[in-house]
Amino acid sequence: MKVNFPRARKARIEMLPLIDMVFLLLVFFIYGMLSMAVHRGLPVMLPKSVSASVEKDLVLSITVRSDGNLFLDREEVALEELSSLLSRRSGESEEAGVMIFADKDLGYQKLFHVLDEIRKAGLSRVSLQAEADGRR
Repeated sequence: MKVNFPRARKARIEMLPLIDMVFLLLVFFIYGMLSMAVHRGLPVMLPKSVSASVEKDLVLSITVRSDGNLFLDREEVALEELSSLLSRRSGESEEAGVMIFADKDLGYQKLFHVLDEIRKAGLSRVSLQAEADGRR
């Protein structure tokens, strides 16, 4: 009687679990990147707003702390220098815009001094940033 032994199969790497793992990692990293806000400013306590949204296409960020310290893209600047720095950094781009991260305890008048300097620089796209408030 002849006995047929099954031939030894070559070892092979299964691709489906590997592809699943790659897609899982891809989703994880995409989700991680989307959860990071486009916040180039310094950490301040932003005011809360029900309708707050983040504009991601604006170029420059200005952070104003409650003590009046002013930062342009994480570099401390004086209020008098702000308009010249903004016009230099924005160039001739019509797409240039400014995100303002102002502390919630900042005085109204100090904020308007900053807005005046932005207008002197010739920029008209300004976005005041706020934290989203869950209340409705």
